[in-house]
Amino acid sequence: MITLITAIVAGLGSFSAFHWAGDVGMGWSITWAILTFLAIQIGLGVFFMRKVKADMLFVQSIIAEAQKGVEEKMRRWQLRPPGSIQEAQRIIQEDMRVAVKKALVETSRLDKYRPWVLMVAKQVATARMHLNWMIKDFKAVDELMPKAFIIDPVSASMKMARMQMLGKSIEEIDKVYRKAVMRARYNDNVLPAACYSWILVKRGDTDAAFKVLGEALKKSDNETLKRNHEALMNNRVLHFNNSGIGDQWYSLHLEEPKVKAARQRPVYR
Repeated sequence: MITLITAIVAGLGSFSAFHWAGDVGMGWSITWAILTFLAIQIGLGVFFMRKVKADMLFVQSIIAEAQKGVEEKMRRWQLRPPGSIQEAQRIIQEDMRVAVKKALVETSRLDKYRPWVLMVAKQVATARMHLNWMIKDFKAVDELMPKAFIIDPVSASMKMARMQMLGKSIEEIDKVYRKAVMRARYNDNVLPAACYSWILVKRGDTDAAFKVLGEALKKSDNETLKRNHEALMNNRVLHFNNSGIGDQWYSLHLEEPKVKAARQRPVYR
């Protein structure tokens, strides 16, 4: 908002300088006023958007570093397994929780751009929604979701997953899904289609799930969607499975990944 006001003031100042002080004609004075307005608006916009992007990347780097640490621990555990799978999961979850809490604190550095950059409040709300989702703080998610951008496949899938958790009507969920895939590029519809079809199967409407997957495959060649479509076509509902999508699917918290306990090999001396 301040950027816009600054640009308007600069434009009016330019008009006054050329028309009243410089005795320039009305047409040229208006032209220079518009050019000044655009230069200030674009210049300040680019400057502050770079600042916002840099701070957003810093927040993302905190999570990336934590994920690297988790991967390193998992590599060490392959050589020397921990006491139990449950203990390993607890350690990983706690590491990520600490990182997410730190990242949430750092998002406050974006608040200073609110007066300068339009829509930055929605960007901040979206970032905080995703971070709180990672640690399953659904109370915070519910507060942030109405303020956030729900335009990317992951955010739309998160919203559908949360609506499923809250028992919202299938009509409401369908609206979110249709909006998410309306302008989706090829294969960008995979996670929303997997999520929505899973919800429909869970609610016992396999015919609707089959139809959704059929429509989704017109804009996707994803193997998991294909297998699930084939399973429903052959009335093999128990074979419906989204595990092939991997971490993105499990990050929606609708299902927990099945972890097999590693066998302890006997050590001979």
